[in-house]
Amino acid sequence: MARTDSGAAAGFKRVARGELGYSPKQVEKFMEAARSYLRGSRSAEPVTSHQVRTVAFDAVRGGYDAAQVDAALDRLEDALARRERDELIDSEGEDAWLHEVGYLAGILRNRLLRPDGERFRRPSKNASPSYNVRDVDDLCHRLLDYLEHDAAMNADDVRTAVFRTVTGQEGYEETQVDAFLDRCVELIAKIA
Repeated sequence: MARTDSGAAAGFKRVARGELGYSPKQVEKFMEAARSYLRGSRSAEPVTSHQVRTVAFDAVRGGYDAAQVDAALDRLEDALARRERDELIDSEGEDAWLHEVGYLAGILRNRLLRPDGERFRRPSKNASPSYNVRDVDDLCHRLLDYLEHDAAMNADDVRTAVFRTVTGQEGYEETQVDAFLDRCVELIAKIA
């Protein structure tokens, strides 16, 4: 259950005192840096969509509600990806943007074209948790349809994908799948 008080600067609800949430100090520091950059402050360090996608916050008791922060980060990532696309087109032309998108799409497509059950490596330890192969392959089919047939898909479809967990060699290695899906989100955000 969430507490009713929220962070003055960030506007996120806190979880109950005994529950874990994101560190308010870390969230507020990151969000303020991003806001400052988006406002065009000359002293602001650049914040990229990649940094937003990969940022991690410590879990603390009574911290900010993770779902609220994650949703805000998704919106921020999309805004920064649009800005990065527009800046690339303005500075180097639309051909440079098309080349970047085409290159990334080619890399992703090569893995998507691998046979079912062979797209990602299996965990090296038998006791390691891994992702259900069929669940991951089903998402890969949707991604391939997106790339080859303009099927409807957005970054949130990938961000919110959930896979059943299996043990060891029965599934795909989680870290490799997660890294690949991050690149898929990057591509979809560049195109959107």
